[in-house]
Amino acid sequence: MAILPILVAPHPVLKKKCEPVETVDDAIRTLLDDMLETMYDAPGIGLAAPQVGVSKRILVVDCAPRGADPQPMKLINPEIVTQSDALSTYEEGCLSFPEQYAEVQRPATVTVRYLDENGTQQTIEADGLLATCIQHEIDHLDGVVFVDHISSLKRGMIMRKLQKQTKLRSKEGRAAAAE
Repeated sequence: MAILPILVAPHPVLKKKCEPVETVDDAIRTLLDDMLETMYDAPGIGLAAPQVGVSKRILVVDCAPRGADPQPMKLINPEIVTQSDALSTYEEGCLSFPEQYAEVQRPATVTVRYLDENGTQQTIEADGLLATCIQHEIDHLDGVVFVDHISSLKRGMIMRKLQKQTKLRSKEGRAAAAE
């Protein structure tokens, strides 16, 4: 397994709609394992393939509470088949938007159909944090990022903070390389 580099906004791959997976093979299973390792290392609770530069409809999540045994899920070609009218609000963050958070409102429960790592169709009903996480990651597969769900004012503030962070990291990297 390998830890993959995570793309940071505003990378263009993050705004691109992903292609479905045609065949679940060893290469896809390896990507899923690498994505899980990358997500745990970050650390995060969800990661979509475009965040590691792969424009395929693949995501991984693990919303197990801290200290509990991991509960990784690998979803290929996920699609929301039903969603509740009731909404819930969570403060969301994203590995492609380091250290940036905003409250996002989404359907409280969803039913999702997907292929597992063996290519078998599965269905899951999710609520709470898991429902939010899966919706957040499916958005990535459609070229939508969490800041697209907030006001343009808040989105602009987050993007400016992200640009400042990127410039600062770049300067620190150049200074360390010069030593």
